[in-house]
Amino acid sequence: MKRTLYSSLQAWKHSSARKPLILKGARQVGKTYLLREFGLREYDATAYLNFDRDPNLAGLFLGKLDPQMIVKKISIYLGMPVLPGRTLIILDEIQNVPSAIGSLKYFQEEAPEFHVAAAGSLLGLALMNKPTAFPVGKVAFLDLFPMTFGEFLEATGRSRLRDMIDTKADFEPLDEIFHRELVELLKIYEYVGGMPEAVARYAAGGDLPEVREVHNQILAAHELDFRKHSGKNEAVRLGAVWNSIPTQLAGENKRFLYSAVEKFARAAAFKGSLQWFIEAGLVLRCAKVKTPRLPLAGYREESIAKAYFFDTGLLSARLGLSPKTILESDRLFVEYNGALAENFVAQELTAAAGMGSGSRGPFYWASDGQAELDFLVESEGGIYPLEVKAGVSRRKRSLRVYDDRYHPPALSRATLMNFRHDGEIWNLPLYAVSRFPALLSLN
Repeated sequence: MKRTLYSSLQAWKHSSARKPLILKGARQVGKTYLLREFGLREYDATAYLNFDRDPNLAGLFLGKLDPQMIVKKISIYLGMPVLPGRTLIILDEIQNVPSAIGSLKYFQEEAPEFHVAAAGSLLGLALMNKPTAFPVGKVAFLDLFPMTFGEFLEATGRSRLRDMIDTKADFEPLDEIFHRELVELLKIYEYVGGMPEAVARYAAGGDLPEVREVHNQILAAHELDFRKHSGKNEAVRLGAVWNSIPTQLAGENKRFLYSAVEKFARAAAFKGSLQWFIEAGLVLRCAKVKTPRLPLAGYREESIAKAYFFDTGLLSARLGLSPKTILESDRLFVEYNGALAENFVAQELTAAAGMGSGSRGPFYWASDGQAELDFLVESEGGIYPLEVKAGVSRRKRSLRVYDDRYHPPALSRATLMNFRHDGEIWNLPLYAVSRFPALLSLN
């Protein structure tokens, strides 16, 4: 499947300042597939090592971490030459071998001619537990997320529609026939999500119950992960947080409350558990900011945040969404208090930020019960507010309150309406939210 991040891998290969690369991302988002496909297309050969599948590989990184010696060991073990610039060395599930992580420093300092790419599903957890083992400043990072809506369109043979969104340079409405087609496809995406296996099953003609079975298998694998990589007591807390997130997102107030995990619970009891999911890439944290000033991260309230699922398809599975909902007009978007629509936007904005188009965020803003804006995004020295409406509502009270106080460069909504400029409000269709806020700079 064609992934947008592929072009970033090509840029990494040809960079004169290339460092060993770490590709981060949750389990089953396609890291291994992408790196192996990259090696197949861009190099003469690939030296692939999977530390999870073959624990014996850890022995290649014992003793002195001499890159030249490590390369010789890899060559002997795999029975193939490993040549500078011509062989891509892939170190998969590298979090299992701290010495392999440590070796990246020496590849950068002593053997930059070798192209080394590492991947790890639970790498964030490994670094959280043993931060001193990480070669700070000696590696480059890329983040791979579930497939975006644009990638979904590409994978299902609708590249013309993706091009229509990606090349849009104004807010003139699309022809209604294309707009409705994109809305219908967005419904399917919010059910299917962006996990490559689920998308592949749907693209190959699988029906929605088959796709849901893929979701259930992925969810079961993730639950095994957090039981495997934590103690008994911590596993209980992780399970409680994991089960609470969909329910909280479906509520009127989507802010994550520790008291909703367990009655009278304090943040200290579950804060580490929520962070576990964030570091594992399974939860997207959207922090509240006190005051929208640059940089937003400097004004966030650490104890107040929303917690979104990293994939809307898996969220739809956890919420028990029926395939019939897709057939019922636009009910899917307003079901569960618009949880799927808002989660979709969080997912798209996070993927865009991870691909280098802005700050990491996203963030949100609220004002003492008077108003709340779903997302704030930094871009080109400005802060852009975005309000998400699951239907076609034109209500804009929160945007008005925010505008009166902070006078942002533009006011924007993401709704089911077509592209439009409504006075001072710029409306992006939900299916085109990946263009926020870049499209505003063109108008």
